[in-house]
Amino acid sequence: MPIKKDETGKRWVEMEFVAPGTPEQLWQAMATGPGNTAWFTKATVEERVGGEIQFDFGTSGKQSGEVTAWEPPQRFAYVERHWSEGAPPVATEITITARSGDTCVVRMVHSLFTSSDEWDDQIETFEKGWPAFFAVLRLYLTHFPGQRAASFAVMSALDGDHLSAWTRFTTQLDLAGASVGETRTTAAEPEALTGVLERIDQDRQQRYILMRLDAPAPGVVLFGTYDFGAQIVASMTMYFYGDGAETRAAASGQRWRDWFAAIGPDVLKSA
Repeated sequence: MPIKKDETGKRWVEMEFVAPGTPEQLWQAMATGPGNTAWFTKATVEERVGGEIQFDFGTSGKQSGEVTAWEPPQRFAYVERHWSEGAPPVATEITITARSGDTCVVRMVHSLFTSSDEWDDQIETFEKGWPAFFAVLRLYLTHFPGQRAASFAVMSALDGDHLSAWTRFTTQLDLAGASVGETRTTAAEPEALTGVLERIDQDRQQRYILMRLDAPAPGVVLFGTYDFGAQIVASMTMYFYGDGAETRAAASGQRWRDWFAAIGPDVLKSA
């Protein structure tokens, strides 16, 4: 969906999707720190208007904002004033509306505090980046609702064009030619992962595989490659659920950090 503008020049992008669960379950997942950790990234939220929200991306840094609306379980909003160097503030609003059949419609809007088009490319990346994580959210709410979660992410730059980087990445993982619905096991090194391939998405800017894990423990893993201008980045985000999730994430994270450090030429970034 393209960037929208009103008569004042205000600019925004909006996304809407359906997710399983009650409004209270969606609220817990999207407006709390433990909830965000279960499907997006490590986060903390001061649960009040004026409170701080912080997303922890590890060595890629932390991103902080201020809660501007707290109306459980329908509306949550925050503003990030320093999300990118020199950029105007960006406001995010999430609304949750109950729908029949224990599902909810979630609407997310990112608005820029400017009428300039200078930042349009960056705000468009918000819209393109969220669907993979929304897919993780649906899996979490369907199979692991309310369970304790721990997650980690790793990434590394790859050589070559995007298609060749994706081919090399998936071949190394033993996931080349994967199809949705298959049960697959990844390569033994650094760690064999077994599960159902839930979603595969590809275009010229991003490609990813979403896998719901049975082994080594219940969880979800997202493998992807992304086009960042002159650079192709391979990434992995892993989520473990249930008792012992933190211990499993710590051990697994170190194995994958070492592996990613070896597959790309640039310095590994990890969370």
